[in-house]
Amino acid sequence: MKILTVDIGTGTQDIFLYDSNLDIENGFKLVLPSPTMMIHRRVKRALLSRTPMLFTGYQMGGGPSSWAIEEAARAGIPVYMTSSAATTLNDELDKVEALGIKIISDDEAKSLRSKVESLELKDFDFELISKTFNDYGVSLDDLAAIAVAVFDHGNAPAGISDRQFRFDYLDERIKAKNSLSSFIFPSTEIPKIMTRLQSVADSAPNLNCPLLVMDTAPAAVLGANFDPVVAKRKQKIICNVGNFHTLAFRLGENGIEGVFEHHTGEIDLPKLESLLSRLADCSLKHEDVFDDMGHGALMYTDKVFEFGKDDFDVVVTGPRRSIFNRASIHPSSFIIHPYYATPFGDMMIAGCFGLLAAAGEILPGVAESVSRSLRSEHGRGVAPWDASS
Repeated sequence: MKILTVDIGTGTQDIFLYDSNLDIENGFKLVLPSPTMMIHRRVKRALLSRTPMLFTGYQMGGGPSSWAIEEAARAGIPVYMTSSAATTLNDELDKVEALGIKIISDDEAKSLRSKVESLELKDFDFELISKTFNDYGVSLDDLAAIAVAVFDHGNAPAGISDRQFRFDYLDERIKAKNSLSSFIFPSTEIPKIMTRLQSVADSAPNLNCPLLVMDTAPAAVLGANFDPVVAKRKQKIICNVGNFHTLAFRLGENGIEGVFEHHTGEIDLPKLESLLSRLADCSLKHEDVFDDMGHGALMYTDKVFEFGKDDFDVVVTGPRRSIFNRASIHPSSFIIHPYYATPFGDMMIAGCFGLLAAAGEILPGVAESVSRSLRSEHGRGVAPWDASS
């Protein structure tokens, strides 16, 4: 049995092909440039020739791709976008047009293709991934499932903060099912407000297997649980320091006890230590993060989680986890002792392991195989996708 997992971030897209016939540490893996970085580079090259640009496709991750497209518009280069592609920049299309970008129909886009630099926007390119594996003699024709993770703010109504909207969504999901796997959905059951998740499904309509989609941060935290040291802890804080977003979940025997999410570019080590210490002692408030340009915080317990009792205080994962190495450069009065999780020997694809675990929980046809693989020697017989473990 094979399951393709793809964790799509800002800097990289991390890909793991689970094969039940292989030990999980022998599974094939790829760490490649993220789709938003690929678009960024192509637009920057096109800027040199000042060729008009056409963007079709679907809503995808912004950041680098959005910055490059907006730069082209500011430079006076004609930029055309279909409405579905334009939501990459903003769900409110009048704000996209205010940048000097022309929104056109799909029929108009077809007539323009021969006259412009044409780029298709999408987070998940199954054809390209499949071709890459095929070039190495590995077929993806017999997949049992595909699971893809992206970060989705959600489509906030006009006048509503997308940061607040996302945190209201997180609160709703946690209260509905107090488990990290509450953030994964079959492609037919995606909440209507989660437009980027839906765009992943829309961009891959003809798959021969079920498609699941999940939020990136819970996937990474869930995957970090498969580190054998982390799996033994019944209560823990796991902090995922991503390129754009830093999120920490506090997990206990009864499930998710608290969470905060901030923009990585807005924090340094002392600020992060302060947030984590307040998450531990239950004093962290939503406005502490939201008013600092972060997304927010939620607490579901008033029971203090004590630091300093064990050999480490916080489990750390994510591509920018080296922020914890800066204690000597940016000293603070409260130094947290981190543990750098390496689930199945690889931090970079922690999100893929989280995707695999969540898929195993909601897809009965693959549950037994996935559970058996993840409960291997490194799993120590624990089922870490249950947030209460």
